[in-house]
Amino acid sequence: MSDGRAWQGNVKARLYERVRALGYDSLTAFADARPAVPLYLLAKELGKDDVAGVQVLSGLLAEAERRKQVTRFVRDVLVRMLAQSVPDGWPAVMDDANRFNVAEALGSWSAYTPETHEKRVEQARAALRATPPPPGWRPLGPDDELLLTLLPDEEA
Repeated sequence: MSDGRAWQGNVKARLYERVRALGYDSLTAFADARPAVPLYLLAKELGKDDVAGVQVLSGLLAEAERRKQVTRFVRDVLVRMLAQSVPDGWPAVMDDANRFNVAEALGSWSAYTPETHEKRVEQARAALRATPPPPGWRPLGPDDELLLTLLPDEEA
């Protein structure tokens, strides 16, 4: 994707054209049908040469804002970041490699968090560090019980 094709033309129209071609009426419906799939893989499915993960992320956030479901979006992004960085679930042993993988997931999550939810994400990260999930914990979607405890649906 380094050739820049993902940024040529009408990105939004391309995303929605591809989503509709797959039988979905929204980017969210497309993503919901693929829980815990990293953003870059969603982008690859929509167009391996001309869709970027950040474009999918941006479209999902826009839809979440319209539906007033930004907190659910924030949880969904964490699920996708964890699936990408710690695909086998929360590590049983926090050695250097696992600590890096968890930090990568949480750092990306924080970077992708809308400003309205930054404080809540900071609190959730602190809670995960203070009381780590059980080894092997791997949320399969934004409605995971632990995630709902960390970030309940309450729009900012």
